[in-house]
Amino acid sequence: MRKSGILLPVSSLPSRYGIGCFSKEAYEWVDFLKEAGQGFWQILPLGPIGYGDSPYQSFSTFAGNPYFISLEKLISYGWLEDRECEEIKWGTDERYVDYGILYRNRFDLLKKAFVRSRIEENPDFLEFRKKEKEWLEDYALFMALKNEHNGEPWTVWEDDLRYRDGQTLRQKQEELKEEICFYEFLQFEFYREWLELKSYANSQGIGIIGDIPIYVSMDSADAWSGKELFQFDEQARPLGVAGCPPDGFSAVGQLWGNPLYDWEYHQSTGFDWWMKRLRFCFRMYDVVRIDHFRGFDEYYEIPYGAADAREGRWRKGPGIKLFDKVRQVFGKREIIAEDLGYVTDSVRKLVADSGYPGMKVLEFAFDSRDSGSANDYLPYKFETNK
Repeated sequence: MRKSGILLPVSSLPSRYGIGCFSKEAYEWVDFLKEAGQGFWQILPLGPIGYGDSPYQSFSTFAGNPYFISLEKLISYGWLEDRECEEIKWGTDERYVDYGILYRNRFDLLKKAFVRSRIEENPDFLEFRKKEKEWLEDYALFMALKNEHNGEPWTVWEDDLRYRDGQTLRQKQEELKEEICFYEFLQFEFYREWLELKSYANSQGIGIIGDIPIYVSMDSADAWSGKELFQFDEQARPLGVAGCPPDGFSAVGQLWGNPLYDWEYHQSTGFDWWMKRLRFCFRMYDVVRIDHFRGFDEYYEIPYGAADAREGRWRKGPGIKLFDKVRQVFGKREIIAEDLGYVTDSVRKLVADSGYPGMKVLEFAFDSRDSGSANDYLPYKFETNK
């Protein structure tokens, strides 16, 4: 059965307050998709953004972006006043998101809402905190510590925090308990609003295509609390970082800087962390697009500290073993393999063996660099996914 949909990041929705969010405009967008005969709304990653404001460099692979919390809903709860939101100048051009203004002002409003919410008296919040403890506790502490360190990455914190000394962490959890609760509150409200919006979209026949970045950010709760998952040395420094080699888009390649996975460790645990990550995504989205799928076949390793990506080399990834485990744990799920870029025969085989549909970009079919009959992006050459 054929379906079509539209890609629109949540941040690009119309909004009164500087950035698209889970406000009434999001519901109007779903209504438009239904009226237009569409079946899917594709979004970008929903995680809290870090340095550079990229959704692919997030402070957590499990947490949601607090900027997407609807201020209108907080007003309707009585936690904010309309005047407090209106008096802020959210930018000079409504077509663009001014992340500097958001960073300086949005959290002040969210903190006011938190104080007025008396959230610790809310049984739904207490249940959420208990249910999501496995990732939420580390994330909320991580963000509270970042604030205490003026936003500096965990890699430059004091050794007892970098290496997560148990006594020190317990002390900080007590000292920063209000700030920790604030970040738990943000996640509670984010997920309450997102799941309501997703439920509405589904009721209108619209499925959500979500996006799972292959890598996590170096400056993230995931890397700080799960160092065994990555290729770190004894000083918690990366042995290599992620990126891609020189190509037609860049003569020096791309230096992403994400920590690389220790795939031997992941395999020894039955890919437990990946199963938790995907289970979370299957709850969040109807279809999951796995970013940089070729990195599971071979990943590009760049020496830590290199100026650009030219010094890197390809290393073998987990291959089909990971996706055999996915099938074993979850059965057949709606997954899309992002197989764009330089694709080798072994990548093609991995996509075929996984059974996941790949991607095609129409513009690539008519790219002047490769417009001959061998171009796999020509529409008549599209293969059928069975």
